[in-house]
Amino acid sequence: MFDKLMAAQQKAEEIKKRLDTVSVFAEVEGGAIKVTATANKAITAIEINEEFFKDADKEEVEELLLTAINKVLQQAESVSAQEMQAATQDMLGGLGGMFGN
Repeated sequence: MFDKLMAAQQKAEEIKKRLDTVSVFAEVEGGAIKVTATANKAITAIEINEEFFKDADKEEVEELLLTAINKVLQQAESVSAQEMQAATQDMLGGLGGMFGN
């Protein structure tokens, strides 16, 4: 039983490492602001179109940046949840005999 729990923990660590290599993207206002993150919800890049930035006021930039960040974090959460769900199904298949079934 302990071995199976250790294997499950190792699998979770592998998933976390893999999610660090998966990038998700979001943009607002037709690409005026683009945000990139890992599937582990770490923001890795923010790009603001220079022409947009010249014409936008501070509040507009802040609002759109917040929207883009929230979008990319939602995408990251979705990817992460899908990976964890798939791994959980795999692990539960391997743990079937653990509870005397």
